[in-house]
Amino acid sequence: MSLYEDQLSQVESSKGFIAALDQSGGSTPKALKLYGIEESAYSSESEMFDLVHAMRARIIKSPVFTSKRILGVILFEMTMERQIDGIASAEFLWQKKGIVPFLKVDNGLADEVDGAQVMKPIPQLGTRISRARSHGVFGTKMRSVIKLANPKGIAAVVTQQFELGKNILDGGLMPIIEPEVDIKSPEKERCEELLRAEIIKELDKLSPDQQVMLKLTLPSEANFYRLLVEHPRVLRVVALSGGYSREDANAMLAKNDGVIASFSRALTEGLSAQQSAAEFDGVLDQAIESIYQASI
Repeated sequence: MSLYEDQLSQVESSKGFIAALDQSGGSTPKALKLYGIEESAYSSESEMFDLVHAMRARIIKSPVFTSKRILGVILFEMTMERQIDGIASAEFLWQKKGIVPFLKVDNGLADEVDGAQVMKPIPQLGTRISRARSHGVFGTKMRSVIKLANPKGIAAVVTQQFELGKNILDGGLMPIIEPEVDIKSPEKERCEELLRAEIIKELDKLSPDQQVMLKLTLPSEANFYRLLVEHPRVLRVVALSGGYSREDANAMLAKNDGVIASFSRALTEGLSAQQSAAEFDGVLDQAIESIYQASI
């Protein structure tokens, strides 16, 4: 079997969840602050990225971070290009841990139009796909945000996601399509209705040999995305924590059959740079176990 087929089989049939360690430049100071590192601890962007890489490497290297409970990890581009113990991060994940690597490929969000934020253009997409493939990465992730139940805005988000998703499929990688619904939206349930309909429309246009993954906000109504979970063009549906606490996100996730977690902040909640190895691994183990149980 090829590397891609090995990884595909693991993502498709293994139990577990996807860890999102892909905080980008904009969200890194907040992630470090939650980890107990204040902005006064670094004086340049490169120092900041060194610190966040050290945090991610500490999580990945932890003895409790294994393929028994974790299927995949979404990496930031700079993390993919850096090393853990002398091995490039994506290769370390797959070769040492048996965990499937994914790469965040978007350049962030455009300004809000029609109640939604599509992605900024990604002129580097072709280069990122080829770099990812050279590192043995299986798939990609890209995020848009929906704030209001505006059919035009939601259609724009989904259309862009699937257009780029097809480019990623053509490049030999598995796209995770992430049209996040803002959990603070006053029209969250209506947004979810419109979003589901748009996604089904795009899925139905894919050819029988094409599949994508979906990363969605935990829905207000349990099992609301069952049609997507069961759709033949969908490999897996994963959920983002979206600002919910880990406890709330896990409780909501457990009510959605066939959906697994892809949590970022909810995974690292409670971890601190000041913890000893035993304390750090203990807190991480509890977080992983709770998210794993909610996912299965």
